[in-house]
Amino acid sequence: MTAIKKPLVSVIIRTLNEEKYLTELLQSIKSQNKESFDLEIIVVDSGSTDNTLKIAKSFNSRLTFINKDDFSFGRSLNIGCEFARGEFFVFVSGHCIPTDSNWIDCLIRPLSNGVCEYTYGRQEPRDSTKFSEIQIFSKYFPDVSQIPQDGFFCNNANAALTRKSWEKYLFDETLTGCEDMELAKRIYKDGNKIGYVAEASVFHIHDETWNQVKTRYEREALALQKIMPDIHLSLWDVIKFFLAGVFNDMKIAISKRKFTNNFISIILFRWSQYLGSYIGNNKSRKLSEEAKQQYFYPNSSKIKIKENYND
Repeated sequence: MTAIKKPLVSVIIRTLNEEKYLTELLQSIKSQNKESFDLEIIVVDSGSTDNTLKIAKSFNSRLTFINKDDFSFGRSLNIGCEFARGEFFVFVSGHCIPTDSNWIDCLIRPLSNGVCEYTYGRQEPRDSTKFSEIQIFSKYFPDVSQIPQDGFFCNNANAALTRKSWEKYLFDETLTGCEDMELAKRIYKDGNKIGYVAEASVFHIHDETWNQVKTRYEREALALQKIMPDIHLSLWDVIKFFLAGVFNDMKIAISKRKFTNNFISIILFRWSQYLGSYIGNNKSRKLSEEAKQQYFYPNSSKIKIKENYND
């Protein structure tokens, strides 16, 4: 009896000095349930000076490189995808840890079944995750799947894509962030589906200074201008969303009896978030109030990003 050939999944990890969590990530990848697929690990490194490469080699990862001067999120992923041999690509941040051994299987199942072209999974807090970011995780990554979802929101910290779709679209190499949403938008525009898989969960660990938080939101807001050009944040929006975010977080912190330890953190995180967003989005554009509220407001339910492509 001829054995059925299993598809190859390429797990692609972008790295720059990721030694702190990389061993745990690679151990988790190696321990995945691989009954329905074969596996390779691709590391795209942009100049690590710590033990990142040594750790990657110890797990028999396939290594490829990008110069720091040439780096963009989209370019590094394109390099990784081109280097990879798999039928399916799984993208995971070097500081994310899968929560169980079925992570990859859950993430790629909608792809192998032909239901979706692009999927992304849940992100949960751990270790040094700041209190306000826990609330952001709850907003964008709920505990209920949407396969497929209505809209093109996506996040490459924990995602999967068919090789066929990557070859057709490629990641935009000019963006300062949000390359995942930009690609998902084009896939969605052509009538294909994006899926949110809550069961494919990872711990996402951000060890960032307040300036790094601000910079992250600044570059994402800058990229978002190309993806959703109607979005514009005024100073009044920043003040309004900052106050709403702080109020919402503090209310939750009080209910969980975590107010005292997180009071300062909540203020600093939300200020860094909205100041960075304002700096990145500083050009005057017309924005519908609905879109603005949905994307930035802390109490908004699960985001549904859509456009009318018949315009």
